Amino acid sequence: MLLYFAAPLFSRAERLFNDNLAQRLEAHGFTVFLPQRDGVEKNKPPYDAMPPEERRQALFDLDTQQILACDIFLFVLDGRVPDEGACVELGIAYCQRTLQRSRKLLLGFQTDSRAAFLGSKLNPMIRVPLDGIAPDEDTLFDMLQRYQTTGRIHVSEQR
Repeated sequence: MLLYFAAPLFSRAERLFNDNLAQRLEAHGFTVFLPQRDGVEKNKPPYDAMPPEERRQALFDLDTQQILACDIFLFVLDGRVPDEGACVELGIAYCQRTLQRSRKLLLGFQTDSRAAFLGSKLNPMIRVPLDGIAPDEDTLFDMLQRYQTTGRIHVSEQR
């Protein structure tokens, strides 16, 4: 199953967290598209030779292609507010699922106690599209395993 990993990736700590979790997901048999590793990076060919506007378009096109191709969309909600790029990516995944009536799983993952919305309600434009939100890695892996075997996550974890 292809998993798209939507998360903030602008600090060293965020990139290390993302890389570590992606490796654990891959060890559990998932194929992970991790944009910071597998996507458009300005310092690697052929993107390093592109002008900035062309590189931005390539990034958007590749990420959109991977979002549309994935079976599971994982949105890391950590941080004070959800990453705005990942919010757009969630919208793309949700629209595709709705319009094509696909079985794409949309999961949130939120472990950060500093989050503006932790313990309260997320903005409905973020919360409603998500099938569930895992508060820790054990719950995340349980939800993913259930989805792999049954095509569903546990009812109490759904919206």
